[in-house]
Amino acid sequence: MPFTLLNSRMVQAEVRPGQRLFSQRGAMLAYRGEVSFTPSITGGHGGVLSMIGRRVANEATPLMTVEGSGTVMFGHGGHHVHVVELSGDTLYVEADRLLAFDGALTQGTMFMGSQGGVMGMVRGQVTGQGLFTTTLKGHGAVAVMAHGGVIELPISPQRPVHVDPQAYVAHRGEVRNKLSTALGWREMVGRGSGEGFQLELSGQGTVYVQASEEKL
Repeated sequence: MPFTLLNSRMVQAEVRPGQRLFSQRGAMLAYRGEVSFTPSITGGHGGVLSMIGRRVANEATPLMTVEGSGTVMFGHGGHHVHVVELSGDTLYVEADRLLAFDGALTQGTMFMGSQGGVMGMVRGQVTGQGLFTTTLKGHGAVAVMAHGGVIELPISPQRPVHVDPQAYVAHRGEVRNKLSTALGWREMVGRGSGEGFQLELSGQGTVYVQASEEKL
């Protein structure tokens, strides 16, 4: 189900009979045709287990199911929109970054502590993004939101990428993440921001970085 960028902050989706997509509730701006919008409890192919995982993590971003025949325009809060095309691979994305995604994708959750051990858990506490992240796998498109636009940085075994945790939006591929301190602990005393930490991503894949450190 293709997404078309109308401008930097709006995306349009083609809705066809027998197909569906999911979007963040309240993200529909306008539509044409015979299209229905209903609250989604499970949020995609991830089913009940995915929903339970998000609720345990307190990250159950409300979704709605979009079905019918027509075109729908999405946007939310004036945030910039970036479209990611998946071809059988997996996208790891913070739940509140999701604007809309193809209903054919399988949705799940991943415990960030499993990538980077204890530091993975610290990342959740420092960034406020939580200990779980959403996964979307399969063939289809995902529209994600960001502040100030998104750039794609390639990750390779020879060239890991270091990202400010609050500038991180999503990543894909065979990538591991590790949180490390950029400053000594003595220098960190009295600092309230997350700039003393860096998220190191290594392996093979792509990381999506927003132009601002602001949270959605």
